[in-house]
Amino acid sequence: MKKFFKSFFISLLIFCVAYAGLGRYLKKSNNAEVVGEEVDEEFEEKNKILFLLLGVDAKDINQKGTRTDTMMLINIDFQTGETKLLSIPRDTRVNIRGLNGQRKINAAHANGGPELSVKAVKDLLGVDLEYYVKVDYRAVEEIVDAIGGVTVDIPKDMYYSDPTADPPLLIDLKKGEQQLLDGDKSIQFLRYRKGYKDADLGRIKAQQQFMKAFMEQALKPKNILGLPKMVSAYYKYVDTNIPLGTLSKMALIANKINTETMETATIPGYGKKINGTDYLIYKEDEMNSIVKEMFGNYVYSNRTTEN
Repeated sequence: MKKFFKSFFISLLIFCVAYAGLGRYLKKSNNAEVVGEEVDEEFEEKNKILFLLLGVDAKDINQKGTRTDTMMLINIDFQTGETKLLSIPRDTRVNIRGLNGQRKINAAHANGGPELSVKAVKDLLGVDLEYYVKVDYRAVEEIVDAIGGVTVDIPKDMYYSDPTADPPLLIDLKKGEQQLLDGDKSIQFLRYRKGYKDADLGRIKAQQQFMKAFMEQALKPKNILGLPKMVSAYYKYVDTNIPLGTLSKMALIANKINTETMETATIPGYGKKINGTDYLIYKEDEMNSIVKEMFGNYVYSNRTTEN
């Protein structure tokens, strides 16, 4: 049993899907509505899966009208151990189905939940995407505390205050190498954005640094002791439409993931202010090349937007 649960600690990505699956088993035992036990056909045949990871900050994981703070397209190959992660800046200017004019891509969730976020990413990248995993930042906070903190380099003093946010946001971190961050400070580090020269792109780099440091800490055997708290956190703060059967199989073979060779990239683009609003204007040719290289098997041959 310990060996089985240890596989969950391979990465933050596997945490998201595996504990979401466990939460659904708990719901099922109480006769609550759950995702069916079917297994995705491609996963059954090839042990591969593509999903959109969404990070939100809300009082309720299912709260409506919330914009996503983090969007990452993730492809996991459980046969080779390869993991590919493409970060999508939240300010990326796109067309969103059902909405007039171009918007920031994080507005998709505010107007249509994770389902519309999936459609927006499909239309932008031209990939065959069906699944999402939505995680509230409070899950990260609880997990980091459970594993004893995460050590990262803080490149500069970070300060930002927004008392009008819901919940209120205060970021106050000092520059320094190898700093051990607890759950609250980890959230501050992940949320900081305003002080980077390249704004959202700088924050994405920080998130990727944090993820690797998190995985190193989470892999330590002592963190098995934090399992009950982790299960509780993901039961409360994770939502996904990945089939239950697929989730359970992913959990069982998660120890095949090779985190050392994780491939990461970010949609290329440049900042531009339009009608008083800051956007990231993506570079289409470069973006398409990255998508083809990382997710070639999922790219549509015809990128016509679906209705």
